Amino acid sequence: MHFDGPVFEPKLDGPRLGKQHNEIKALMLDGEWRTLSEIEKETGYPQSSISAQLRHLRKLRFGGLQVERNRRVAGLWEYRVKVPF
Repeated sequence: MHFDGPVFEPKLDGPRLGKQHNEIKALMLDGEWRTLSEIEKETGYPQSSISAQLRHLRKLRFGGLQVERNRRVAGLWEYRVKVPF
């Protein structure tokens, strides 16, 4: 996995972000709709990190998966990863 950014330090951040990414991806590969709050409850990760990892899943280097977004109610979005098979 290749994370980057202006303050990214591979030795400090790489293992943590890799674990976070893998856990969120594994959860979302079931194709179920979830809000950031629901994902937070299941993983223990903060919503800002979850949002970032969902964006990463769209990138080719992280799998190029289709992450769909749907408005559940006004001001509340839900997400799912559309499994390609």
